[in-house]
Amino acid sequence: MMTPGRLEVGLVGTAPELAILGLALAGAGHFPWTITEPAPADRERVVSLLRGVSIRPAAEVLASTELVIVGAGEGETVAELVDALEGHWKPGHIVLHTSAEHGIGVLDTATRAGAIPLAVHPVLAFTGTSLDLHRLKGAYFGVTAPNVALPIAQALVVEMGGEPFVVAEDDRPAYADAVGAVAEFSRAIIDNATFRLSEIGVERPGEVLRALAHSTVEEALRESSDGAVDPIERFLDVDPDDD
Repeated sequence: MMTPGRLEVGLVGTAPELAILGLALAGAGHFPWTITEPAPADRERVVSLLRGVSIRPAAEVLASTELVIVGAGEGETVAELVDALEGHWKPGHIVLHTSAEHGIGVLDTATRAGAIPLAVHPVLAFTGTSLDLHRLKGAYFGVTAPNVALPIAQALVVEMGGEPFVVAEDDRPAYADAVGAVAEFSRAIIDNATFRLSEIGVERPGEVLRALAHSTVEEALRESSDGAVDPIERFLDVDPDDD
């Protein structure tokens, strides 16, 4: 597997995972010293995580870096962030976005200028704190890239401590639906259950449910580890002799 050289890394956008991925790459010997302005509520946290980081306009971030990581935060889209920098992308840039739903097509503006496009999505719910750095170790990353650039994307994931797996360009929407459902419904179910326990006077309902939630999820993941279980068939499985 190709190993990227030590790269100057720039972070563009306000997604909570940007600082964490930058920190993980710093641990692998890369140099994430240039970022765009973080969201106001996150500025202190980001600067604290990436000590010595330089906050610059996006065009200057591109001018001084080789690997550009684009992460769309609230009110942003990957396409808008990339397209706004038309004329600043250059041949040899590696541009990587972290969105689940998009493949490399959303990076066309940069690709046309000669940049190398990578779609690398960490399958993890980010808090934006150093806790994420520990969770990143062993986490899986959905990777989409041109065949010639796939080793670069895979090597970057491994350097961050993750496990890469390939998702075809056309499969990104289905992939995003699958991983999004886990995050959305898991949180909704936990929120509902803890609220109901709180209503009947149970103290610290989150702690009460912790072992149950973890063990149930672990068992479900174990049973479905090979993806062979069709959930629809499971719930509709009725004995034909049962009247």
